[in-house]
Amino acid sequence: MRTYRYFLLLFWVGQPYPTLSTPLSKRTSGFPAKKRALELSGNSKNELNRSKRSWMWNQFFLLEEYTGSDYQYVGKLHSDQDRGDGSLKYILSGDGAGDLFIINENTGDIQATKRLDREEKPVYILRAQAINRRTGRPVEPESEFIIKIHDINDNEPIFTKEVYTATVPEMSDVGTFVVQVTATDADDPTYGNSAKVVYSILQGQPYFSVESETGIIKTALLNMDRENREQYQVVIQAKDMGGQMGGLSGTTTVNITLTDVNDNPPRFPQSTYQFKTPESSPPGTPIGRIKASDADVGENAEIEYSITDGEGLDMFDVITDQETQEGIITVKKLLDFEKKKVYTLKVEASNPHVEPRFLYLGPFKDSATVRIVVEDVDEPPVFSKLAYILQIREDAQINTTIGSVTAQDPDAARNPVKYSVDRHTDMDRIFNIDSGNGSIFTSKLLDRETLLWHNITVIATEINNPKQSSRVPLYIKVLDVNDNAPEFAEFYETFVCEKAKADQLIQTLRAVDKDDPYSGHQFSFSLAPEAASGSNFTIQDNKDNTAGILTRKNGYNRHEMSTYLLPVVISDNDYPVQSSTGTVTVRVCACDHHGNMQSCHAEALIHPTGLSTGALVAILLCIVILLVTVVLFAALRRQRKKEPLIISKEDIRDNIVSYNDEGGGEEDTQAFDIGTLRNPEAIEDNKLRRDIVPEALFLPRRTPTARDNTDVRDFINQRLKENDTDPTAPPYDSLATYAYEGTGSVADSLSSLESVTTDGDQDYDYLSDWGPRFKKLADMYGGVDSDKDS
Repeated sequence: MRTYRYFLLLFWVGQPYPTLSTPLSKRTSGFPAKKRALELSGNSKNELNRSKRSWMWNQFFLLEEYTGSDYQYVGKLHSDQDRGDGSLKYILSGDGAGDLFIINENTGDIQATKRLDREEKPVYILRAQAINRRTGRPVEPESEFIIKIHDINDNEPIFTKEVYTATVPEMSDVGTFVVQVTATDADDPTYGNSAKVVYSILQGQPYFSVESETGIIKTALLNMDRENREQYQVVIQAKDMGGQMGGLSGTTTVNITLTDVNDNPPRFPQSTYQFKTPESSPPGTPIGRIKASDADVGENAEIEYSITDGEGLDMFDVITDQETQEGIITVKKLLDFEKKKVYTLKVEASNPHVEPRFLYLGPFKDSATVRIVVEDVDEPPVFSKLAYILQIREDAQINTTIGSVTAQDPDAARNPVKYSVDRHTDMDRIFNIDSGNGSIFTSKLLDRETLLWHNITVIATEINNPKQSSRVPLYIKVLDVNDNAPEFAEFYETFVCEKAKADQLIQTLRAVDKDDPYSGHQFSFSLAPEAASGSNFTIQDNKDNTAGILTRKNGYNRHEMSTYLLPVVISDNDYPVQSSTGTVTVRVCACDHHGNMQSCHAEALIHPTGLSTGALVAILLCIVILLVTVVLFAALRRQRKKEPLIISKEDIRDNIVSYNDEGGGEEDTQAFDIGTLRNPEAIEDNKLRRDIVPEALFLPRRTPTARDNTDVRDFINQRLKENDTDPTAPPYDSLATYAYEGTGSVADSLSSLESVTTDGDQDYDYLSDWGPRFKKLADMYGGVDSDKDS
């Protein structure tokens, strides 16, 4: 069985004081007279026995902020295996071991090397062990213990804010809550009174007070008036140690503002105001401003003005300027100096937001007298009405009188007035006015269907003072006369099926009329007299301004008659009666058993969703224009081509390619004939160039015949020189140069020009093996050989 051994840990707790130093380490001890020792021993039953101790062996205390010059002594570690011969070694591990806490490995003394701050770390957990110095093996099991840092009052209370801002209504009762301030202390609240904070007021009395335990600031003075003083600065102190002597303290500033309440009524600075205004002032014209003062601010200083009494209650009004809180006196109705010259008003100013608890201070309103003097001015003429409405029939003749307008000078002088029409409102000069009596008459014929209402302006001007004029609107309504015949609402083109039955409805007709009779439209429909007797269709008047086209027989034949034109007479019932004749086109078509049109004889009716007739005509016209353009372009190109010279089919030919025109190869037989060039005598004397008419007529100049053995290059150069000096050759001609192959070629030349001068016979049968492109050459030269053989 394994036997455990324990070691003894000695620890002194108390106020530190300097002691003598030992050779091994520096240490300090506290309360040496009260020495605490802990001895632990083990037995075979692994039981822990305590002797003469009643406190926890593994918890120790150490004061923070030690200021001594020596190391602070913590305790002593001792094992019962230590015989004092130095064979054991004590080691320490855990929080701060080797740095904050060191141990004398020979004696087991533990010391703190630095000042400790409980606010940084209140508890340290360490482990101690004794090992054999020679073998390095532990002689005791590892023991864990805790070092707690005892707090001292080394932190002053700190407020959460350096400056507080608060508001409280003015005129508040004593004890009204203002704001709560809070201070915190970093010291240990569970140990002593180091963290117990008490609040007190240093500045701000007798207006405010503070609760010592909660930090709540309250009002301490009754009826504090914002109008007398608005801002207060209060200094609050927070002190620890319960406020006792020696405690640490901190302060904060609280800025308190008294907010406004409506405790002051408005007051006019004077009791009477006087203003002047001309009688020509239109409604809404401001006359003057009055203002009542209010010591309050914000909405409590808002003022409403009203006219409560006086002679001009219905002639004037007062409105409030929300920005300046002034009352603006305005004209409500038109003034007349000749009727009344002076008005007296009583204007009242009041607060719209009143607090009932301050009504005892008196009514929150004030009144003043306003005197308004009306000034006389030269006024323009005044019409008897604000607007005139006249009526006239549209068939009225020119110079027909419609009505009249009346205006007069409102001044006492009663100056005469003349009338005129504002031509900007009657550009067509349809109406005119008698300048003396204001009679309105027509100057042109009217048409209600063109314009129903005519809105013109009549001007009345004082003859003695033309600057004084006034205007009035004149509305003239043109009354309707039945002068328009009804007509179809749309163009009607319908169809009838070949297998239609008698009395079958094939189309419904509707009519419109530009006139507007008082009793409404009443149209009647009928077939024209000339078509009524032998028509294959009938018209049924529905008596609701519509009519239907009905079949008159069973079955129709589109091969006999493909189209019917029905003349329909439409009449109205107004006076005088107006009528018109419209034509309905009915086509006979083949239909399916549901009555849907399939095809017609002459042309199929255009489906509503298809192309219209106009669209088809436009498409056909575009196609014709395109074809004409293509034909003209082809004709111009053909005209530009040079016609070839007349050649003989018996001659061997080659191509002369004109400028900017590519030849057709061996199969092109319409080019120039080289034989003609070699034999100029073949050209007729009277034949001229056919490609262009020469400006001057020259006889063709004969050239000597070339020898048969002339080289092609020499021949071309000779002809070129002759044409350069030939006056009949226009300068527009161009000549394509033939590539000269030369002599000594292995493949020999295939040129037909050279073959003319060749004396020997050649075998051209191999041309047939070269394919269809050389078929023409094979036929030409193969035939020549056969002729020679024969």
